Amino acid sequence: MAFWLSKSRSISSLLGKRIGLLTILHERNKGSFLHSRRDGVFRYKNSPEFSTKSATFSATGQRFKSSKTGEQVELPSSDEDDDENQAVDFPGGRVAFTSRMNFTSESSGKRIPCFRVLDDNGYPIAGSIFEQVNKEVAVRMYSGMVTLQIMDTILYETQRQGRISFYLTSTGEEAINLASAAALSPDDVVLPQYREPGVLLWRGFTLQEFANQCFGNKADYGKGRQMPIHYGSQKHNYFTVSSPIATQLPQAAGVAYSLKMDKKDACVVTYMGDGGTSEGDFHAALNFAAVTEVPVIFICRNNGWAISTPITEQFRSDGVVVRGQAYGIRSIRVDGNDALAVYNSVRTARQTAINEQRPILIEALTYRVGHHSTSDDSTKYRAVDEIEHWKTAQNPVSRFRKWVQGNGWWTDEDESEFRSNIRKQLMEAIQLAARKEKPPIANLFTDVYEENPPNLVEQERSLGETIKKHPQDYPSDVPL
Repeated sequence: MAFWLSKSRSISSLLGKRIGLLTILHERNKGSFLHSRRDGVFRYKNSPEFSTKSATFSATGQRFKSSKTGEQVELPSSDEDDDENQAVDFPGGRVAFTSRMNFTSESSGKRIPCFRVLDDNGYPIAGSIFEQVNKEVAVRMYSGMVTLQIMDTILYETQRQGRISFYLTSTGEEAINLASAAALSPDDVVLPQYREPGVLLWRGFTLQEFANQCFGNKADYGKGRQMPIHYGSQKHNYFTVSSPIATQLPQAAGVAYSLKMDKKDACVVTYMGDGGTSEGDFHAALNFAAVTEVPVIFICRNNGWAISTPITEQFRSDGVVVRGQAYGIRSIRVDGNDALAVYNSVRTARQTAINEQRPILIEALTYRVGHHSTSDDSTKYRAVDEIEHWKTAQNPVSRFRKWVQGNGWWTDEDESEFRSNIRKQLMEAIQLAARKEKPPIANLFTDVYEENPPNLVEQERSLGETIKKHPQDYPSDVPL
C-alpha cells in the first residue's frame, strides 16, 4: 500500500528536513508509518480533530469520496510538529494519520436533543418549524388515536374474560401509530413489530377485521394460525406480525432493495422497540440498508422497557439514535408523545428516503403505559407512580386533543359522542367475531407446499383419527 505525502512544500525539502531520505526508504520498506524524532524520543505526528454540528438529522450517511490514486491532498499542519501530515488513500476514502494516540470517546458528553413541536399543554413551542396539518387530517389522526385507545381497553378486558388467548396494547404509544401512518403513502410497505395496529387502522382495517383476527375465526386472514394481535393485510401493504423479535428489520431492508430495483415511488417503514435494537438483526439490517442505499425508515419506539429490562441495562450509548451514525445512516430523535413532531419527522424522512434513496433511523421517545402483554405485570418491576405520571402528565392523546380542540376542530360533545359510538361498534364486532365459525383443522396443513409431502399427509390423517377417537379433548366448534 502506498503512502502519499501531502504537497504543502516540495518533496525534496520535506525529505531532507530532519528525517533523511535513507531513513524514509528504510521505514517504508519495513511497512512502518513515517515518524519524527525529538529529544531522543520517537513521536507520531498530530492530525486535525474533526467536529460535527447538530442538525435536524444527524450523520449524513454520505459515502466518503475516495481521492484518485496518486492525487495529493493538502492537510492542515500540526501545532506541535511542522512536519507534513500524511494520509492513506484507503478504500472508502482518504484517511489522515495522527501522531497522537487518541481513542474515540465513548460518549460525546451531551445527549442528542429531541425534536418537539407541542409542549405538555398542547401549545406549539415558540419558534418551532413544522408543517401544519389541516383540519381533516388532524381530526382523523385524533379520532384514530381514540379508537386505538378504546380498542385496546376492550380487547384487553376480553382476554381477561378468557374469550381470547392473548392481547397486547399500544397504550401510551398512540401518537407514534397514527401520526407515522398519516405521514406515509398507502403504497409504502409496512413491516411492523406488534405494537402498531394504529397504522392498519389508519389504512382502513376495520374493527370487525381486528376482532376476527383476535378470535381466529373463519374470516381471519391468517386462517386462525396466528396468535391474537398478529395482524396482516396484503391489501394494505402491511406484513403479518411475527413474534420473534427484530426479524422484520433485515426483511425490511430486503423489501426496500426490491422497491429500489423496480424504481418504485415508495419506501419501506419498519418498527421496533428499544429491546429489538439489542438483537443482531438490528445491526445487520442497518448495515445492509446503508451499504445498498435503500429507501427504508427504521422507527424505534424507545419506551424505556424491553418487557422488564430497562434501557439502562440494555446499552451504555445515548439511546438508539447514535447508532445510526455508526452505520452511516441519517438519524433523528423525536418526542414520540407529540403527534405533530412524529408526523413531521416521518414525512420528511419519507421524502428523503425516496428522493435520495437512503435509509433513515428515527428514535421516538415514548413510554409503554400498559403491561408488556396480558402475560405480564409491569408493577413487579416499575413504580406505580412512574406509570401514572406518563399516563396522565405525558399522555399523547390528551396532548393532541388540546391542540385540536384549541384550533376549534373538536368539542367535548364530539368527544363523548365519538367514544360512545366506537365502543358500541367494537362490542358488536366482538359479538359477531365470537359467533363466527372457526377455520377447519385442515388449514393447519395448507399454504406451505403446492402439494403436501407424504409426511404432512400422514400427520393430517393421524390427527383426524385422534380427534374422532377422543372428541372430548378437542374444541367442538372447530370443523375437521
